[in-house]
Parts: sequence; structure tokens; C-alpha cells
Amino acid sequence: MALYRDLVMAVFVFAIAFSSSMVSANFRKSMSFNWGAQHSSILGNGDDLRLVLDKTSGSGIQSKRSFLYGSFEMLIKLVPGNSAGTVTTYYLSSTGDKHDEIDFEFLGNSTGEPYTVHTNIFTQGQGNREQQFQLWFDPTANYHNYTIHWNPTEVVWYVDSLPIRVFRNYQSQGIGYPNQQGMRVYSSLWNADNWATRGGLVKIDWTAAPFVANYRRFRARACKWNGPVSMTQCAIPTRGNWWTSPVYKQLTMSQQGQLKWVRNNHMIYNYCTDFKRFNGQMPPECSMPQY
Repeated sequence: MALYRDLVMAVFVFAIAFSSSMVSANFRKSMSFNWGAQHSSILGNGDDLRLVLDKTSGSGIQSKRSFLYGSFEMLIKLVPGNSAGTVTTYYLSSTGDKHDEIDFEFLGNSTGEPYTVHTNIFTQGQGNREQQFQLWFDPTANYHNYTIHWNPTEVVWYVDSLPIRVFRNYQSQGIGYPNQQGMRVYSSLWNADNWATRGGLVKIDWTAAPFVANYRRFRARACKWNGPVSMTQCAIPTRGNWWTSPVYKQLTMSQQGQLKWVRNNHMIYNYCTDFKRFNGQMPPECSMPQY
């Protein structure tokens, strides 16, 4: 009987710990507009979001709280048709000149061309770690899952549960890693026709406006940022901090196979192979195991 009570109590405590790190999928409760609200709308019971770009303005939304580590999921249906010059984003970021940031950016295209997924990571204000992929499906026809998984060991970008990129923590070797600042979750739709499509050669066709991106089921299973104390609290390997489990410290062999498939077949740019850009002085993490 005592064993049964202990088991029930353990389950109860775990449930409390887990629920405290879970953010509602409801946009109205968990997010707020930070610009262009006149172009945006939260639909139904708050489970769906619509961001709009026209010639006067784009729009954006951000989470009401900041986080340190966890899994951040969003279902997105990208701008259909001729979306050249537009950028739809889903990313984590802190604020200030020394900010950290983990990016998904979806670069619009001319009708019939594949979307480009632009990824990047900033640590203490330093970025320049871009990798780009072309999606292997039409991201405008249906919703697809885009997830950022972030823990003390690595950051992994997922598309429909397939890992497309890993950035590992090599801070002990002098390489920056995002582990000292809480980050909010952001999404936006904006005009970037000075660079987004073919380096800015293809401009937005405003006759096709308004451009609309649809979002659904934002889900953050993450540690809530409560100031510098969170750097320790969120990294402690406890059951409540599930992202610290050994199973999340490295991709499984199956996941590594999926990653290699994506990179071999759909990667179109990798900063770690751009020797001309860095004049042969490659970023040090490029010579280290990537996953």
C-alpha cells in the first residue's frame, strides 16, 4: 500500500512539473501582436493565427513569456502562389545587441519554384551560421510541423519530425552557445524583397497582395525563464526538465540517417563549406562533429 501511495505521489509530482513547463496552444492566451496588428487575426477559439502582408505593412506576433530550453512546435501553411520577396519567420530570440537567436525563415518564391528554408543561429549577437534547404513538398497546400528543440547539449531544427540541422554545444572550446538568455518565440510575415528571392533580384508583385501565412497549434514544452537563476534551474537533469534526458543529447542512428538524407538531397547552402566567404578561416565548429 505504501509503495502504491509513493507511486501515485511520484506521478502526481511529475504531472505538476510537466504541466508547469507546458504553454497552451491557444494564441490568444500565449502570444500577443508586436507589430502590424491591423493585418493580423486570431481565429475561432484562439487556436489559429493569420498573418498578413500588404503594401502598407506586414505583421508579427510574440510569446508573452521567455524560455530557456525545450521544444517549440508550430504548424504553418506558407504564403501560396507568387510569394517572391516575402519572408515568413518562426524563431526564438532574446533582445539587445548581444542577443541569442534560433531561426526558421521561409523565403518566398516565384510561382512553381520551391520554397527555401533559411536557418541561422546567433550567440551573443554573432550570427553568420546560415544553412539553407529547399523543401521536398508544397508547404502552401497543407500545414506542416516546424520544431526547434533546444537543450544544454544541442539545438535541432525539425521539419515534420525530420531533423534538418544540428548545432552542438562547444562552449568549452570557446564557441558561443545560447544558454545564458531567455528567448521569446516570434513569428512574422514581412517584405524582404531586397534580399529574399534570388538575392533580391525578384521583387514582390503587389498585385498579388494581400499575402497570407496561416499558423496553428503553437506548442512550447519548455522551461520558463525567471532570470539568471534559470541558467541553473533549467539545466538540472531532472525528470521535469525532460530535455536534459540522455536520449536528447544526440540524434539516434535513425535520426542521423534522416538528417543525412535531407542534407544530401535538399541542402543548397552551408556556411561551413563557403571557403570564399570566410577567406579560408572557417568557423571552428565546422571542423568538429556536427551531430
